[in-house]
Amino acid sequence: MTTQLNETARLARAIRRRALEMVAPQGFGYLGQALSSAEAVAALYGSYLRPGTDRFVCSPGHYIIAAYAAAAELGRLSDEQLATYGRNGSELEAIGTERTPLVDLTCGSLGQGLSGAAGFALADRLRGIGDRRVFALISDGELEEGQVWEAAMFAAHHRLGKVVAILDANNSQVDGPVDTITTIEPILGKWESFGWHAVDIDGHDVAEVHRAFEEALADERPSVIIARTSTVHGIDALPPDADGHFIKLPADLVERARKELSDA
Repeated sequence: MTTQLNETARLARAIRRRALEMVAPQGFGYLGQALSSAEAVAALYGSYLRPGTDRFVCSPGHYIIAAYAAAAELGRLSDEQLATYGRNGSELEAIGTERTPLVDLTCGSLGQGLSGAAGFALADRLRGIGDRRVFALISDGELEEGQVWEAAMFAAHHRLGKVVAILDANNSQVDGPVDTITTIEPILGKWESFGWHAVDIDGHDVAEVHRAFEEALADERPSVIIARTSTVHGIDALPPDADGHFIKLPADLVERARKELSDA
Protein backbone atom coordinates (compact mmCIF):
# COMPACT_ATOMS: atom_id res chain seq x y z
CA MET A 1 0.00 0.00 0.00
CA THR A 2 2.88 2.36 0.75
CA THR A 3 4.14 1.96 -2.82
CA GLN A 4 0.65 2.71 -4.14
CA LEU A 5 0.35 5.86 -2.03
CA ASN A 6 3.76 7.06 -3.12
CA GLU A 7 2.85 6.50 -6.76
CA THR A 8 -0.40 8.42 -6.34
CA ALA A 9 1.47 11.32 -4.73
CA ARG A 10 4.00 11.28 -7.58
CA LEU A 11 1.24 11.22 -10.20
CA ALA A 12 -0.57 14.11 -8.47
CA ARG A 13 2.60 16.22 -8.66
CA ALA A 14 2.97 15.28 -12.33
CA ILE A 15 -0.63 16.33 -13.00
CA ARG A 16 0.12 19.74 -11.52
CA ARG A 17 3.31 20.12 -13.57
CA ARG A 18 1.66 19.12 -16.81
CA ALA A 19 -1.40 21.28 -16.16
CA LEU A 20 0.85 24.29 -15.55
CA GLU A 21 2.58 23.75 -18.88
CA MET A 22 -0.78 23.34 -20.61
CA VAL A 23 -2.08 26.75 -19.53
CA ALA A 24 1.24 28.64 -19.52
CA PRO A 25 1.27 29.49 -23.28
CA GLN A 26 -2.01 31.39 -22.93
CA GLY A 27 -1.12 32.92 -19.55
CA PHE A 28 -4.43 31.91 -18.04
CA GLY A 29 -6.73 28.93 -17.78
CA TYR A 30 -8.32 26.23 -15.69
CA LEU A 31 -5.26 25.41 -13.64
CA GLY A 32 -7.08 25.56 -10.31
CA GLN A 33 -9.28 22.60 -11.18
CA ALA A 34 -6.20 20.44 -11.77
CA LEU A 35 -4.58 21.65 -8.56
CA SER A 36 -7.63 20.84 -6.47
CA SER A 37 -8.50 17.47 -8.00
CA ALA A 38 -4.96 16.17 -8.60
CA GLU A 39 -4.87 13.56 -5.81
CA ALA A 40 -8.33 12.20 -6.57
CA VAL A 41 -7.68 12.03 -10.32
CA ALA A 42 -4.27 10.47 -9.70
CA ALA A 43 -5.77 7.73 -7.53
CA LEU A 44 -8.58 7.17 -10.02
CA TYR A 45 -6.38 6.95 -13.11
CA GLY A 46 -3.51 5.19 -11.42
CA SER A 47 -5.34 2.60 -9.33
CA TYR A 48 -9.08 2.26 -9.92
CA LEU A 49 -10.23 3.23 -13.41
CA ARG A 50 -9.81 0.24 -15.71
CA PRO A 51 -9.45 1.48 -19.30
CA GLY A 52 -11.75 -0.37 -21.65
CA THR A 53 -13.88 -1.71 -18.80
CA ASP A 54 -15.03 1.09 -16.51
CA ARG A 55 -16.72 4.32 -17.52
CA PHE A 56 -15.59 7.82 -16.59
CA VAL A 57 -17.86 10.86 -16.58
CA CYS A 58 -16.29 14.32 -16.21
CA SER A 59 -19.35 16.41 -15.39
CA PRO A 60 -17.75 19.91 -15.28
CA GLY A 61 -16.13 20.13 -18.70
CA HIS A 62 -13.31 22.44 -17.60
CA TYR A 63 -12.02 19.76 -15.19
CA ILE A 64 -10.91 17.76 -18.22
CA ILE A 65 -7.46 19.36 -17.86
CA ALA A 66 -6.71 17.02 -14.95
CA ALA A 67 -7.75 13.95 -16.93
CA TYR A 68 -5.60 15.00 -19.88
CA ALA A 69 -2.59 15.52 -17.61
CA ALA A 70 -3.01 12.16 -15.89
CA ALA A 71 -3.49 10.32 -19.17
CA ALA A 72 -0.39 11.88 -20.67
CA GLU A 73 1.70 10.96 -17.64
CA LEU A 74 0.49 7.35 -17.94
CA GLY A 75 1.18 7.16 -21.67
CA ARG A 76 -2.45 7.27 -22.82
CA LEU A 77 -1.89 10.60 -24.57
CA SER A 78 1.30 11.67 -26.31
CA ASP A 79 3.24 14.78 -25.37
CA GLU A 80 2.54 16.06 -28.87
CA GLN A 81 -1.20 15.71 -28.32
CA LEU A 82 -1.00 17.39 -24.94
CA ALA A 83 0.85 20.35 -26.43
CA THR A 84 -2.25 21.15 -28.52
CA TYR A 85 -4.44 21.67 -25.44
CA GLY A 86 -6.79 24.62 -25.86
CA ARG A 87 -5.68 25.46 -29.39
CA ASN A 88 -8.08 26.00 -32.26
CA GLY A 89 -8.96 22.70 -33.91
CA SER A 90 -7.45 20.54 -31.19
CA GLU A 91 -9.36 17.53 -29.91
CA LEU A 92 -8.04 18.47 -26.46
CA GLU A 93 -10.31 21.42 -25.90
CA ALA A 94 -10.07 23.51 -22.74
CA ILE A 95 -13.70 22.69 -21.96
CA GLY A 96 -14.72 19.15 -22.83
CA THR A 97 -17.22 18.42 -25.60
CA GLU A 98 -18.89 15.39 -27.14
CA ARG A 99 -15.69 14.62 -29.08
CA THR A 100 -13.37 14.76 -26.07
CA PRO A 101 -11.17 11.65 -25.77
CA LEU A 102 -10.60 9.63 -22.58
CA VAL A 103 -14.08 10.11 -21.14
CA ASP A 104 -17.43 8.48 -21.80
CA LEU A 105 -19.30 11.71 -21.11
CA THR A 106 -18.48 15.31 -20.36
CA CYS A 107 -21.02 18.07 -20.10
CA GLY A 108 -21.38 21.62 -21.25
CA SER A 109 -24.14 22.73 -18.90
CA LEU A 110 -23.12 21.98 -15.33
CA GLY A 111 -24.95 19.49 -13.15
CA GLN A 112 -25.70 16.89 -15.82
CA GLY A 113 -22.91 14.38 -15.34
CA LEU A 114 -24.36 12.42 -12.44
CA SER A 115 -27.51 11.77 -14.45
CA GLY A 116 -25.37 10.35 -17.23
CA ALA A 117 -23.45 8.17 -14.79
CA ALA A 118 -26.66 6.78 -13.33
CA GLY A 119 -27.96 6.11 -16.83
CA PHE A 120 -24.79 4.22 -17.76
CA ALA A 121 -25.03 2.09 -14.62
CA LEU A 122 -28.69 1.24 -15.10
CA ALA A 123 -28.13 0.42 -18.78
CA ASP A 124 -25.29 -1.93 -17.82
CA ARG A 125 -27.54 -3.68 -15.32
CA LEU A 126 -30.30 -4.14 -17.89
CA ARG A 127 -27.75 -5.53 -20.37
CA GLY A 128 -26.35 -7.93 -17.79
CA ILE A 129 -22.95 -6.23 -17.57
CA GLY A 130 -22.01 -6.70 -13.94
CA ASP A 131 -18.33 -5.88 -13.76
CA ARG A 132 -18.32 -2.31 -15.09
CA ARG A 133 -18.03 0.58 -12.66
CA VAL A 134 -18.99 4.17 -13.42
CA PHE A 135 -16.88 6.95 -11.92
CA ALA A 136 -18.23 10.50 -12.07
CA LEU A 137 -16.16 13.58 -11.27
CA ILE A 138 -18.45 16.37 -10.10
CA SER A 139 -17.91 19.75 -8.42
CA ASP A 140 -19.41 21.40 -5.37
CA GLY A 141 -20.74 24.29 -7.44
CA GLU A 142 -22.84 21.78 -9.32
CA LEU A 143 -24.69 20.97 -6.10
CA GLU A 144 -26.64 24.18 -6.71
CA GLU A 145 -28.27 22.40 -9.65
CA GLY A 146 -31.49 20.50 -8.93
CA GLN A 147 -30.62 17.88 -11.52
CA VAL A 148 -27.78 16.61 -9.31
CA TRP A 149 -30.20 15.77 -6.52
CA GLU A 150 -32.71 14.21 -8.91
CA ALA A 151 -29.91 11.95 -10.13
CA ALA A 152 -28.90 11.19 -6.54
CA MET A 153 -32.45 10.12 -5.68
CA PHE A 154 -32.66 8.01 -8.83
CA ALA A 155 -29.36 6.24 -8.21
CA ALA A 156 -30.19 5.49 -4.59
CA HIS A 157 -33.70 4.26 -5.44
CA HIS A 158 -32.30 1.82 -8.00
CA ARG A 159 -29.36 0.91 -5.74
CA LEU A 160 -26.85 1.65 -8.45
CA GLY A 161 -23.85 0.53 -6.44
CA LYS A 162 -21.55 0.68 -9.45
CA VAL A 163 -21.71 4.49 -9.37
CA VAL A 164 -18.90 6.26 -7.53
CA ALA A 165 -19.02 10.07 -7.53
CA ILE A 166 -15.87 12.03 -6.75
CA LEU A 167 -16.99 15.43 -5.51
CA ASP A 168 -14.26 18.07 -5.71
CA ALA A 169 -15.31 20.42 -2.91
CA ASN A 170 -12.92 23.32 -3.56
CA ASN A 171 -15.44 26.07 -2.72
CA SER A 172 -14.77 27.79 -6.05
CA GLN A 173 -16.98 28.73 -8.96
CA VAL A 174 -17.09 31.45 -11.59
CA ASP A 175 -19.06 33.89 -9.41
CA GLY A 176 -16.79 33.44 -6.38
CA PRO A 177 -16.62 31.12 -3.38
CA VAL A 178 -19.49 28.66 -3.46
CA ASP A 179 -20.48 29.37 0.13
CA THR A 180 -21.05 33.05 -0.70
CA ILE A 181 -23.44 32.14 -3.52
CA THR A 182 -25.49 29.30 -2.02
CA THR A 183 -25.31 27.42 1.25
CA ILE A 184 -24.78 23.79 0.28
CA GLU A 185 -23.69 22.43 3.65
CA PRO A 186 -24.05 19.99 5.23
CA ILE A 187 -22.88 18.18 2.11
CA LEU A 188 -22.22 14.86 3.86
CA GLY A 189 -25.59 14.83 5.58
CA LYS A 190 -27.44 15.62 2.37
CA TRP A 191 -25.91 12.70 0.45
CA GLU A 192 -26.48 10.31 3.35
CA SER A 193 -30.12 11.39 3.59
CA PHE A 194 -30.52 10.56 -0.10
CA GLY A 195 -29.41 6.99 0.60
CA TRP A 196 -25.80 7.16 -0.56
CA HIS A 197 -22.67 5.85 1.07
CA ALA A 198 -20.80 9.10 1.69
CA VAL A 199 -17.40 9.96 3.12
CA ASP A 200 -15.94 13.42 3.77
CA ILE A 201 -12.14 13.57 3.44
CA ASP A 202 -9.09 15.76 2.97
CA GLY A 203 -8.83 15.51 -0.80
CA HIS A 204 -5.11 16.20 -0.76
CA ASP A 205 -4.29 13.32 1.63
CA VAL A 206 -3.53 10.35 -0.61
CA ALA A 207 -4.11 7.83 2.19
CA GLU A 208 -7.59 9.22 2.84
CA VAL A 209 -8.33 9.29 -0.89
CA HIS A 210 -7.42 5.63 -1.31
CA ARG A 211 -9.33 4.60 1.79
CA ALA A 212 -12.39 6.39 0.44
CA PHE A 213 -12.17 4.64 -2.93
CA GLU A 214 -11.78 1.23 -1.28
CA GLU A 215 -14.81 1.83 0.94
CA ALA A 216 -16.87 3.08 -1.99
CA LEU A 217 -16.09 0.08 -4.16
CA ALA A 218 -16.99 -2.30 -1.33
CA ASP A 219 -20.41 -0.75 -0.65
CA GLU A 220 -23.57 -1.92 -2.40
CA ARG A 221 -25.02 1.59 -2.48
CA PRO A 222 -23.99 4.38 -4.83
CA SER A 223 -21.08 6.21 -3.22
CA VAL A 224 -19.80 9.76 -3.08
CA ILE A 225 -16.31 10.81 -2.02
CA ILE A 226 -16.47 14.40 -0.78
CA ALA A 227 -12.91 15.63 -1.28
CA ARG A 228 -12.20 18.93 0.48
CA THR A 229 -9.58 20.70 -1.61
CA SER A 230 -8.02 24.01 -2.59
CA THR A 231 -7.54 25.51 -6.05
CA VAL A 232 -4.06 26.74 -5.14
CA HIS A 233 -2.80 23.57 -3.45
CA GLY A 234 0.65 22.42 -4.50
CA ILE A 235 1.97 25.72 -5.85
CA ASP A 236 3.00 28.09 -3.07
CA ALA A 237 3.99 30.70 -5.65
CA LEU A 238 0.32 31.38 -6.35
CA PRO A 239 -1.07 34.26 -4.29
CA PRO A 240 -3.60 33.20 -1.62
CA ASP A 241 -6.29 35.29 -3.30
CA ALA A 242 -5.71 33.82 -6.78
CA ASP A 243 -8.96 33.29 -8.69
CA GLY A 244 -9.08 29.53 -8.47
CA HIS A 245 -11.71 29.16 -11.15
CA PHE A 246 -9.66 30.77 -13.93
CA ILE A 247 -6.12 31.55 -12.87
CA LYS A 248 -4.09 34.27 -14.59
CA LEU A 249 -0.43 33.37 -15.00
CA PRO A 250 2.00 36.15 -15.94
CA ALA A 251 5.37 34.91 -17.18
CA ASP A 252 7.21 35.53 -13.90
CA LEU A 253 4.62 33.53 -11.95
CA VAL A 254 4.86 30.69 -14.43
CA GLU A 255 8.61 30.52 -13.90
CA ARG A 256 8.32 30.51 -10.11
CA ALA A 257 5.65 27.82 -10.22
CA ARG A 258 7.64 25.76 -12.73
CA LYS A 259 10.71 25.85 -10.50
CA GLU A 260 8.69 24.95 -7.44
CA LEU A 261 7.09 21.93 -9.12
CA SER A 262 10.37 20.76 -10.64
CA ASP A 263 11.98 20.82 -7.19
CA ALA A 264 9.12 18.91 -5.55
